[in-house]
Amino acid sequence: MDEHNIPDGSHDTGSDAVPGVMSRESLYQLVWAEPMLKVAASFGVSSSYMARVCTLLNVPRPARGYWAKLAVGKAPAKPRLPDARPGDELAWARGDAQWETKLPLPKPPSDRPNRRATRIKRTNTDHALITGAKAIFEEARTAYGVGYLKPRKRLLVDIVATKTGLDKALSFANEVFLALEDEGYRVVIAPHGERLTRRDFDEREVPRKDHSRRDRWSPGRCTVVYIGTVAIGLTIIEMSEEVEVRYVNGEYVRLSEYVPPKRGRYVSDHGWTSKQDLPTGRLCLQAYSPYWRAEWSRQWREKPGRDITALIPVIVKELRQSSSEVARLAAEGERLAELEHQRWEAQREQWGREEEEKRAAKALKDSKDELLQIIESWAESRRLAEFFLDAKQRLRDLSEEKKNEMLERLRRARELIGSADALERFRSWKAPEER
Repeated sequence: MDEHNIPDGSHDTGSDAVPGVMSRESLYQLVWAEPMLKVAASFGVSSSYMARVCTLLNVPRPARGYWAKLAVGKAPAKPRLPDARPGDELAWARGDAQWETKLPLPKPPSDRPNRRATRIKRTNTDHALITGAKAIFEEARTAYGVGYLKPRKRLLVDIVATKTGLDKALSFANEVFLALEDEGYRVVIAPHGERLTRRDFDEREVPRKDHSRRDRWSPGRCTVVYIGTVAIGLTIIEMSEEVEVRYVNGEYVRLSEYVPPKRGRYVSDHGWTSKQDLPTGRLCLQAYSPYWRAEWSRQWREKPGRDITALIPVIVKELRQSSSEVARLAAEGERLAELEHQRWEAQREQWGREEEEKRAAKALKDSKDELLQIIESWAESRRLAEFFLDAKQRLRDLSEEKKNEMLERLRRARELIGSADALERFRSWKAPEER
């Protein structure tokens, strides 16, 4: 089941919840509070679909007949919610909802003697990530260049291989994953909320310093093994090599394998010779730190004449030993990230103080300018008021008709100029703190 297609829920996951995202704790409480049919109906899905959601989040659910037994007081005790294992999904949501799960810093297994991780029980010879993967890869289109497969599905085991190398890559991945789980180290596709990042690689057996963009598939989330709670990313790559080739009938053939056509009147050879990258059939396992700011990687490359599966015991041992280093780098990365965050917060506060000082200085200047403008405007109004007073006094010598006409003109002129009352003008002024 693709967890990206799980229905949206309106239930809260806590004070720091993202809308539409449900935690496994909330789901556990919900499925034990009412029958699965009602829970499923609230999300608009079937009860079997809801059961698969519970399986995805490792949430126990009531068995068939539980609610009838509960009604007569004969229901079995409610099981506790098991602790989340490294690699478990801790929440789910529908569509493109994004969230980030805050987890403690990763820790490697204890180094105390005679202490082994609990082996993971399995009932078949195929790892869960390998089961069904071949059919998906075989339906994929072929990328330009070396011919690596590019499946449409993104939540898929991290294997980069050609059609001819696919079976070998899947077989090797299966053996590595099972060997790791035999030691108690869980191999899964990285959980949605942990934000683990895949590391890039050069698939060429002899890396070159060119910057050509290679057409390759990459999964939506990296494949990781959890050693303790330390996640280590795993990518299985079929390597390529630069060889001399002959272009024949639309494809490149190794020059060492090229058979020229027999001579004849109507036979022509229009191909040409060049150098191209072609798959070698030999594999490389890249292990890497998927944590932000924790740069670490290690590769095991297959040599001609030696099967890479012989290296599996060495790979498991070295991954176990490297988990402490990856944990240390992840902790150091978190420390640096926290220091950067603190510096950013301090810088933001400094910018805030500077901006506040600029606003205060501007408010002081604007307030002073406005006050001076009011005073200047008032002084001008007083000068005009004297003019109106003199004009009014001179109306005494006019006839009554002329006097009324001039009084009306004076009234309109006063309205145009405004009041000369200092207090009235001062009332509109704003002090710096009022701005």
